[in-house]
Amino acid sequence: MKTKTKINTTIEIEPLATRVALHPFLAGMNRTQLALLTDCAIAAHFKTGETILREGEFANRCYLIETGKVVLEFVGCFGEPLSIETIGAGDLLGWSWMFPPYTWHFTARAIEPTTAIFFFGSILREYCEKDHSLGYELLKRISAVMVKRLQAAHKQILSVCSGGTSLEPLVGKSRFQEREQDLSGYD
Repeated sequence: MKTKTKINTTIEIEPLATRVALHPFLAGMNRTQLALLTDCAIAAHFKTGETILREGEFANRCYLIETGKVVLEFVGCFGEPLSIETIGAGDLLGWSWMFPPYTWHFTARAIEPTTAIFFFGSILREYCEKDHSLGYELLKRISAVMVKRLQAAHKQILSVCSGGTSLEPLVGKSRFQEREQDLSGYD
């Protein structure tokens, strides 16, 4: 018995301006900012297993993921890739284009067919220099992504360093908090 695979073609049919305006990462941006972003947006597609970004290479682009999933990895202590996070629809892929020395900090690989909106980093930097409100809006959003990725990387490194055991003892209550409670009766 043959089964039919249903393919979501809705995203492909929508005009790029609509796709940019509706992407969750850009929610709350004004029309002028969205028009500038649309001006330098290009549709992108990745096959399962395709490398999108490679750690250590020149960072000159970013992507807004629309469908699919991408795993973020970096080379661990023993040369093996260490998975940091899996991202998908609604997420930003690539923030290193905004900060010198413009080098990728992670490798990104599609783990299922993925569609995205592609932006050239050099063009975005030029637009941010000309329109500081656009730069500020992007910086706010990118900063939140950077913090999330840093926390995910930190968690993975702790897990590897602890031999894969539970992280609970490492994230427990601080001795300083306990001491503060002990001294509270001396006020």
